[in-house]
Amino acid sequence: MSEEMTPAAESSEWDELARAAADRGQETDVSDDIQQLLAFDVAGTPYAIPVERVTEIVRMRPITPVPHVSEFVRGVISLRGEIIEVVDMRRRLGIDPIEPTRRTRIIVARSHSGEVAAILVDAVREVLRVTSEEFRPVSGSESSVVESLCSRGDRFVSVIALDRVLAIDA
Repeated sequence: MSEEMTPAAESSEWDELARAAADRGQETDVSDDIQQLLAFDVAGTPYAIPVERVTEIVRMRPITPVPHVSEFVRGVISLRGEIIEVVDMRRRLGIDPIEPTRRTRIIVARSHSGEVAAILVDAVREVLRVTSEEFRPVSGSESSVVESLCSRGDRFVSVIALDRVLAIDA
């Protein structure tokens, strides 16, 4: 088990992740062969989405339930006056939801069509830089939500098909 982080250390780590996500478009030495992924945890399993799809990462805040929506939708949040739908990744993956913790985050992202929505995750981990050789095709039951696997040494990170996750009425 890892030690609990102090609030100052957690804030510093959080700031570093947020800066890395915000600076994603400002790097000039990034090869066309390298892709950046924002890695996060859901039920102890690592997942990731392309950094260029992330608009921001926010701490847990009150989520207003909305009646008569998909079971995957936790509700909506107001972020600077914009109403944003929040998809619970635990529910989307068929995992029982839990009460939010200090590490719970809401990742606000854009679909390919430009729509803004958010995913609720257990924790944000890091920004990964991966080459095309590190991606593997996926098969099995998660294939509707996971589009590929990213090989990271002796572990794999499931790369989420963000548009499929956000298309909750599909």
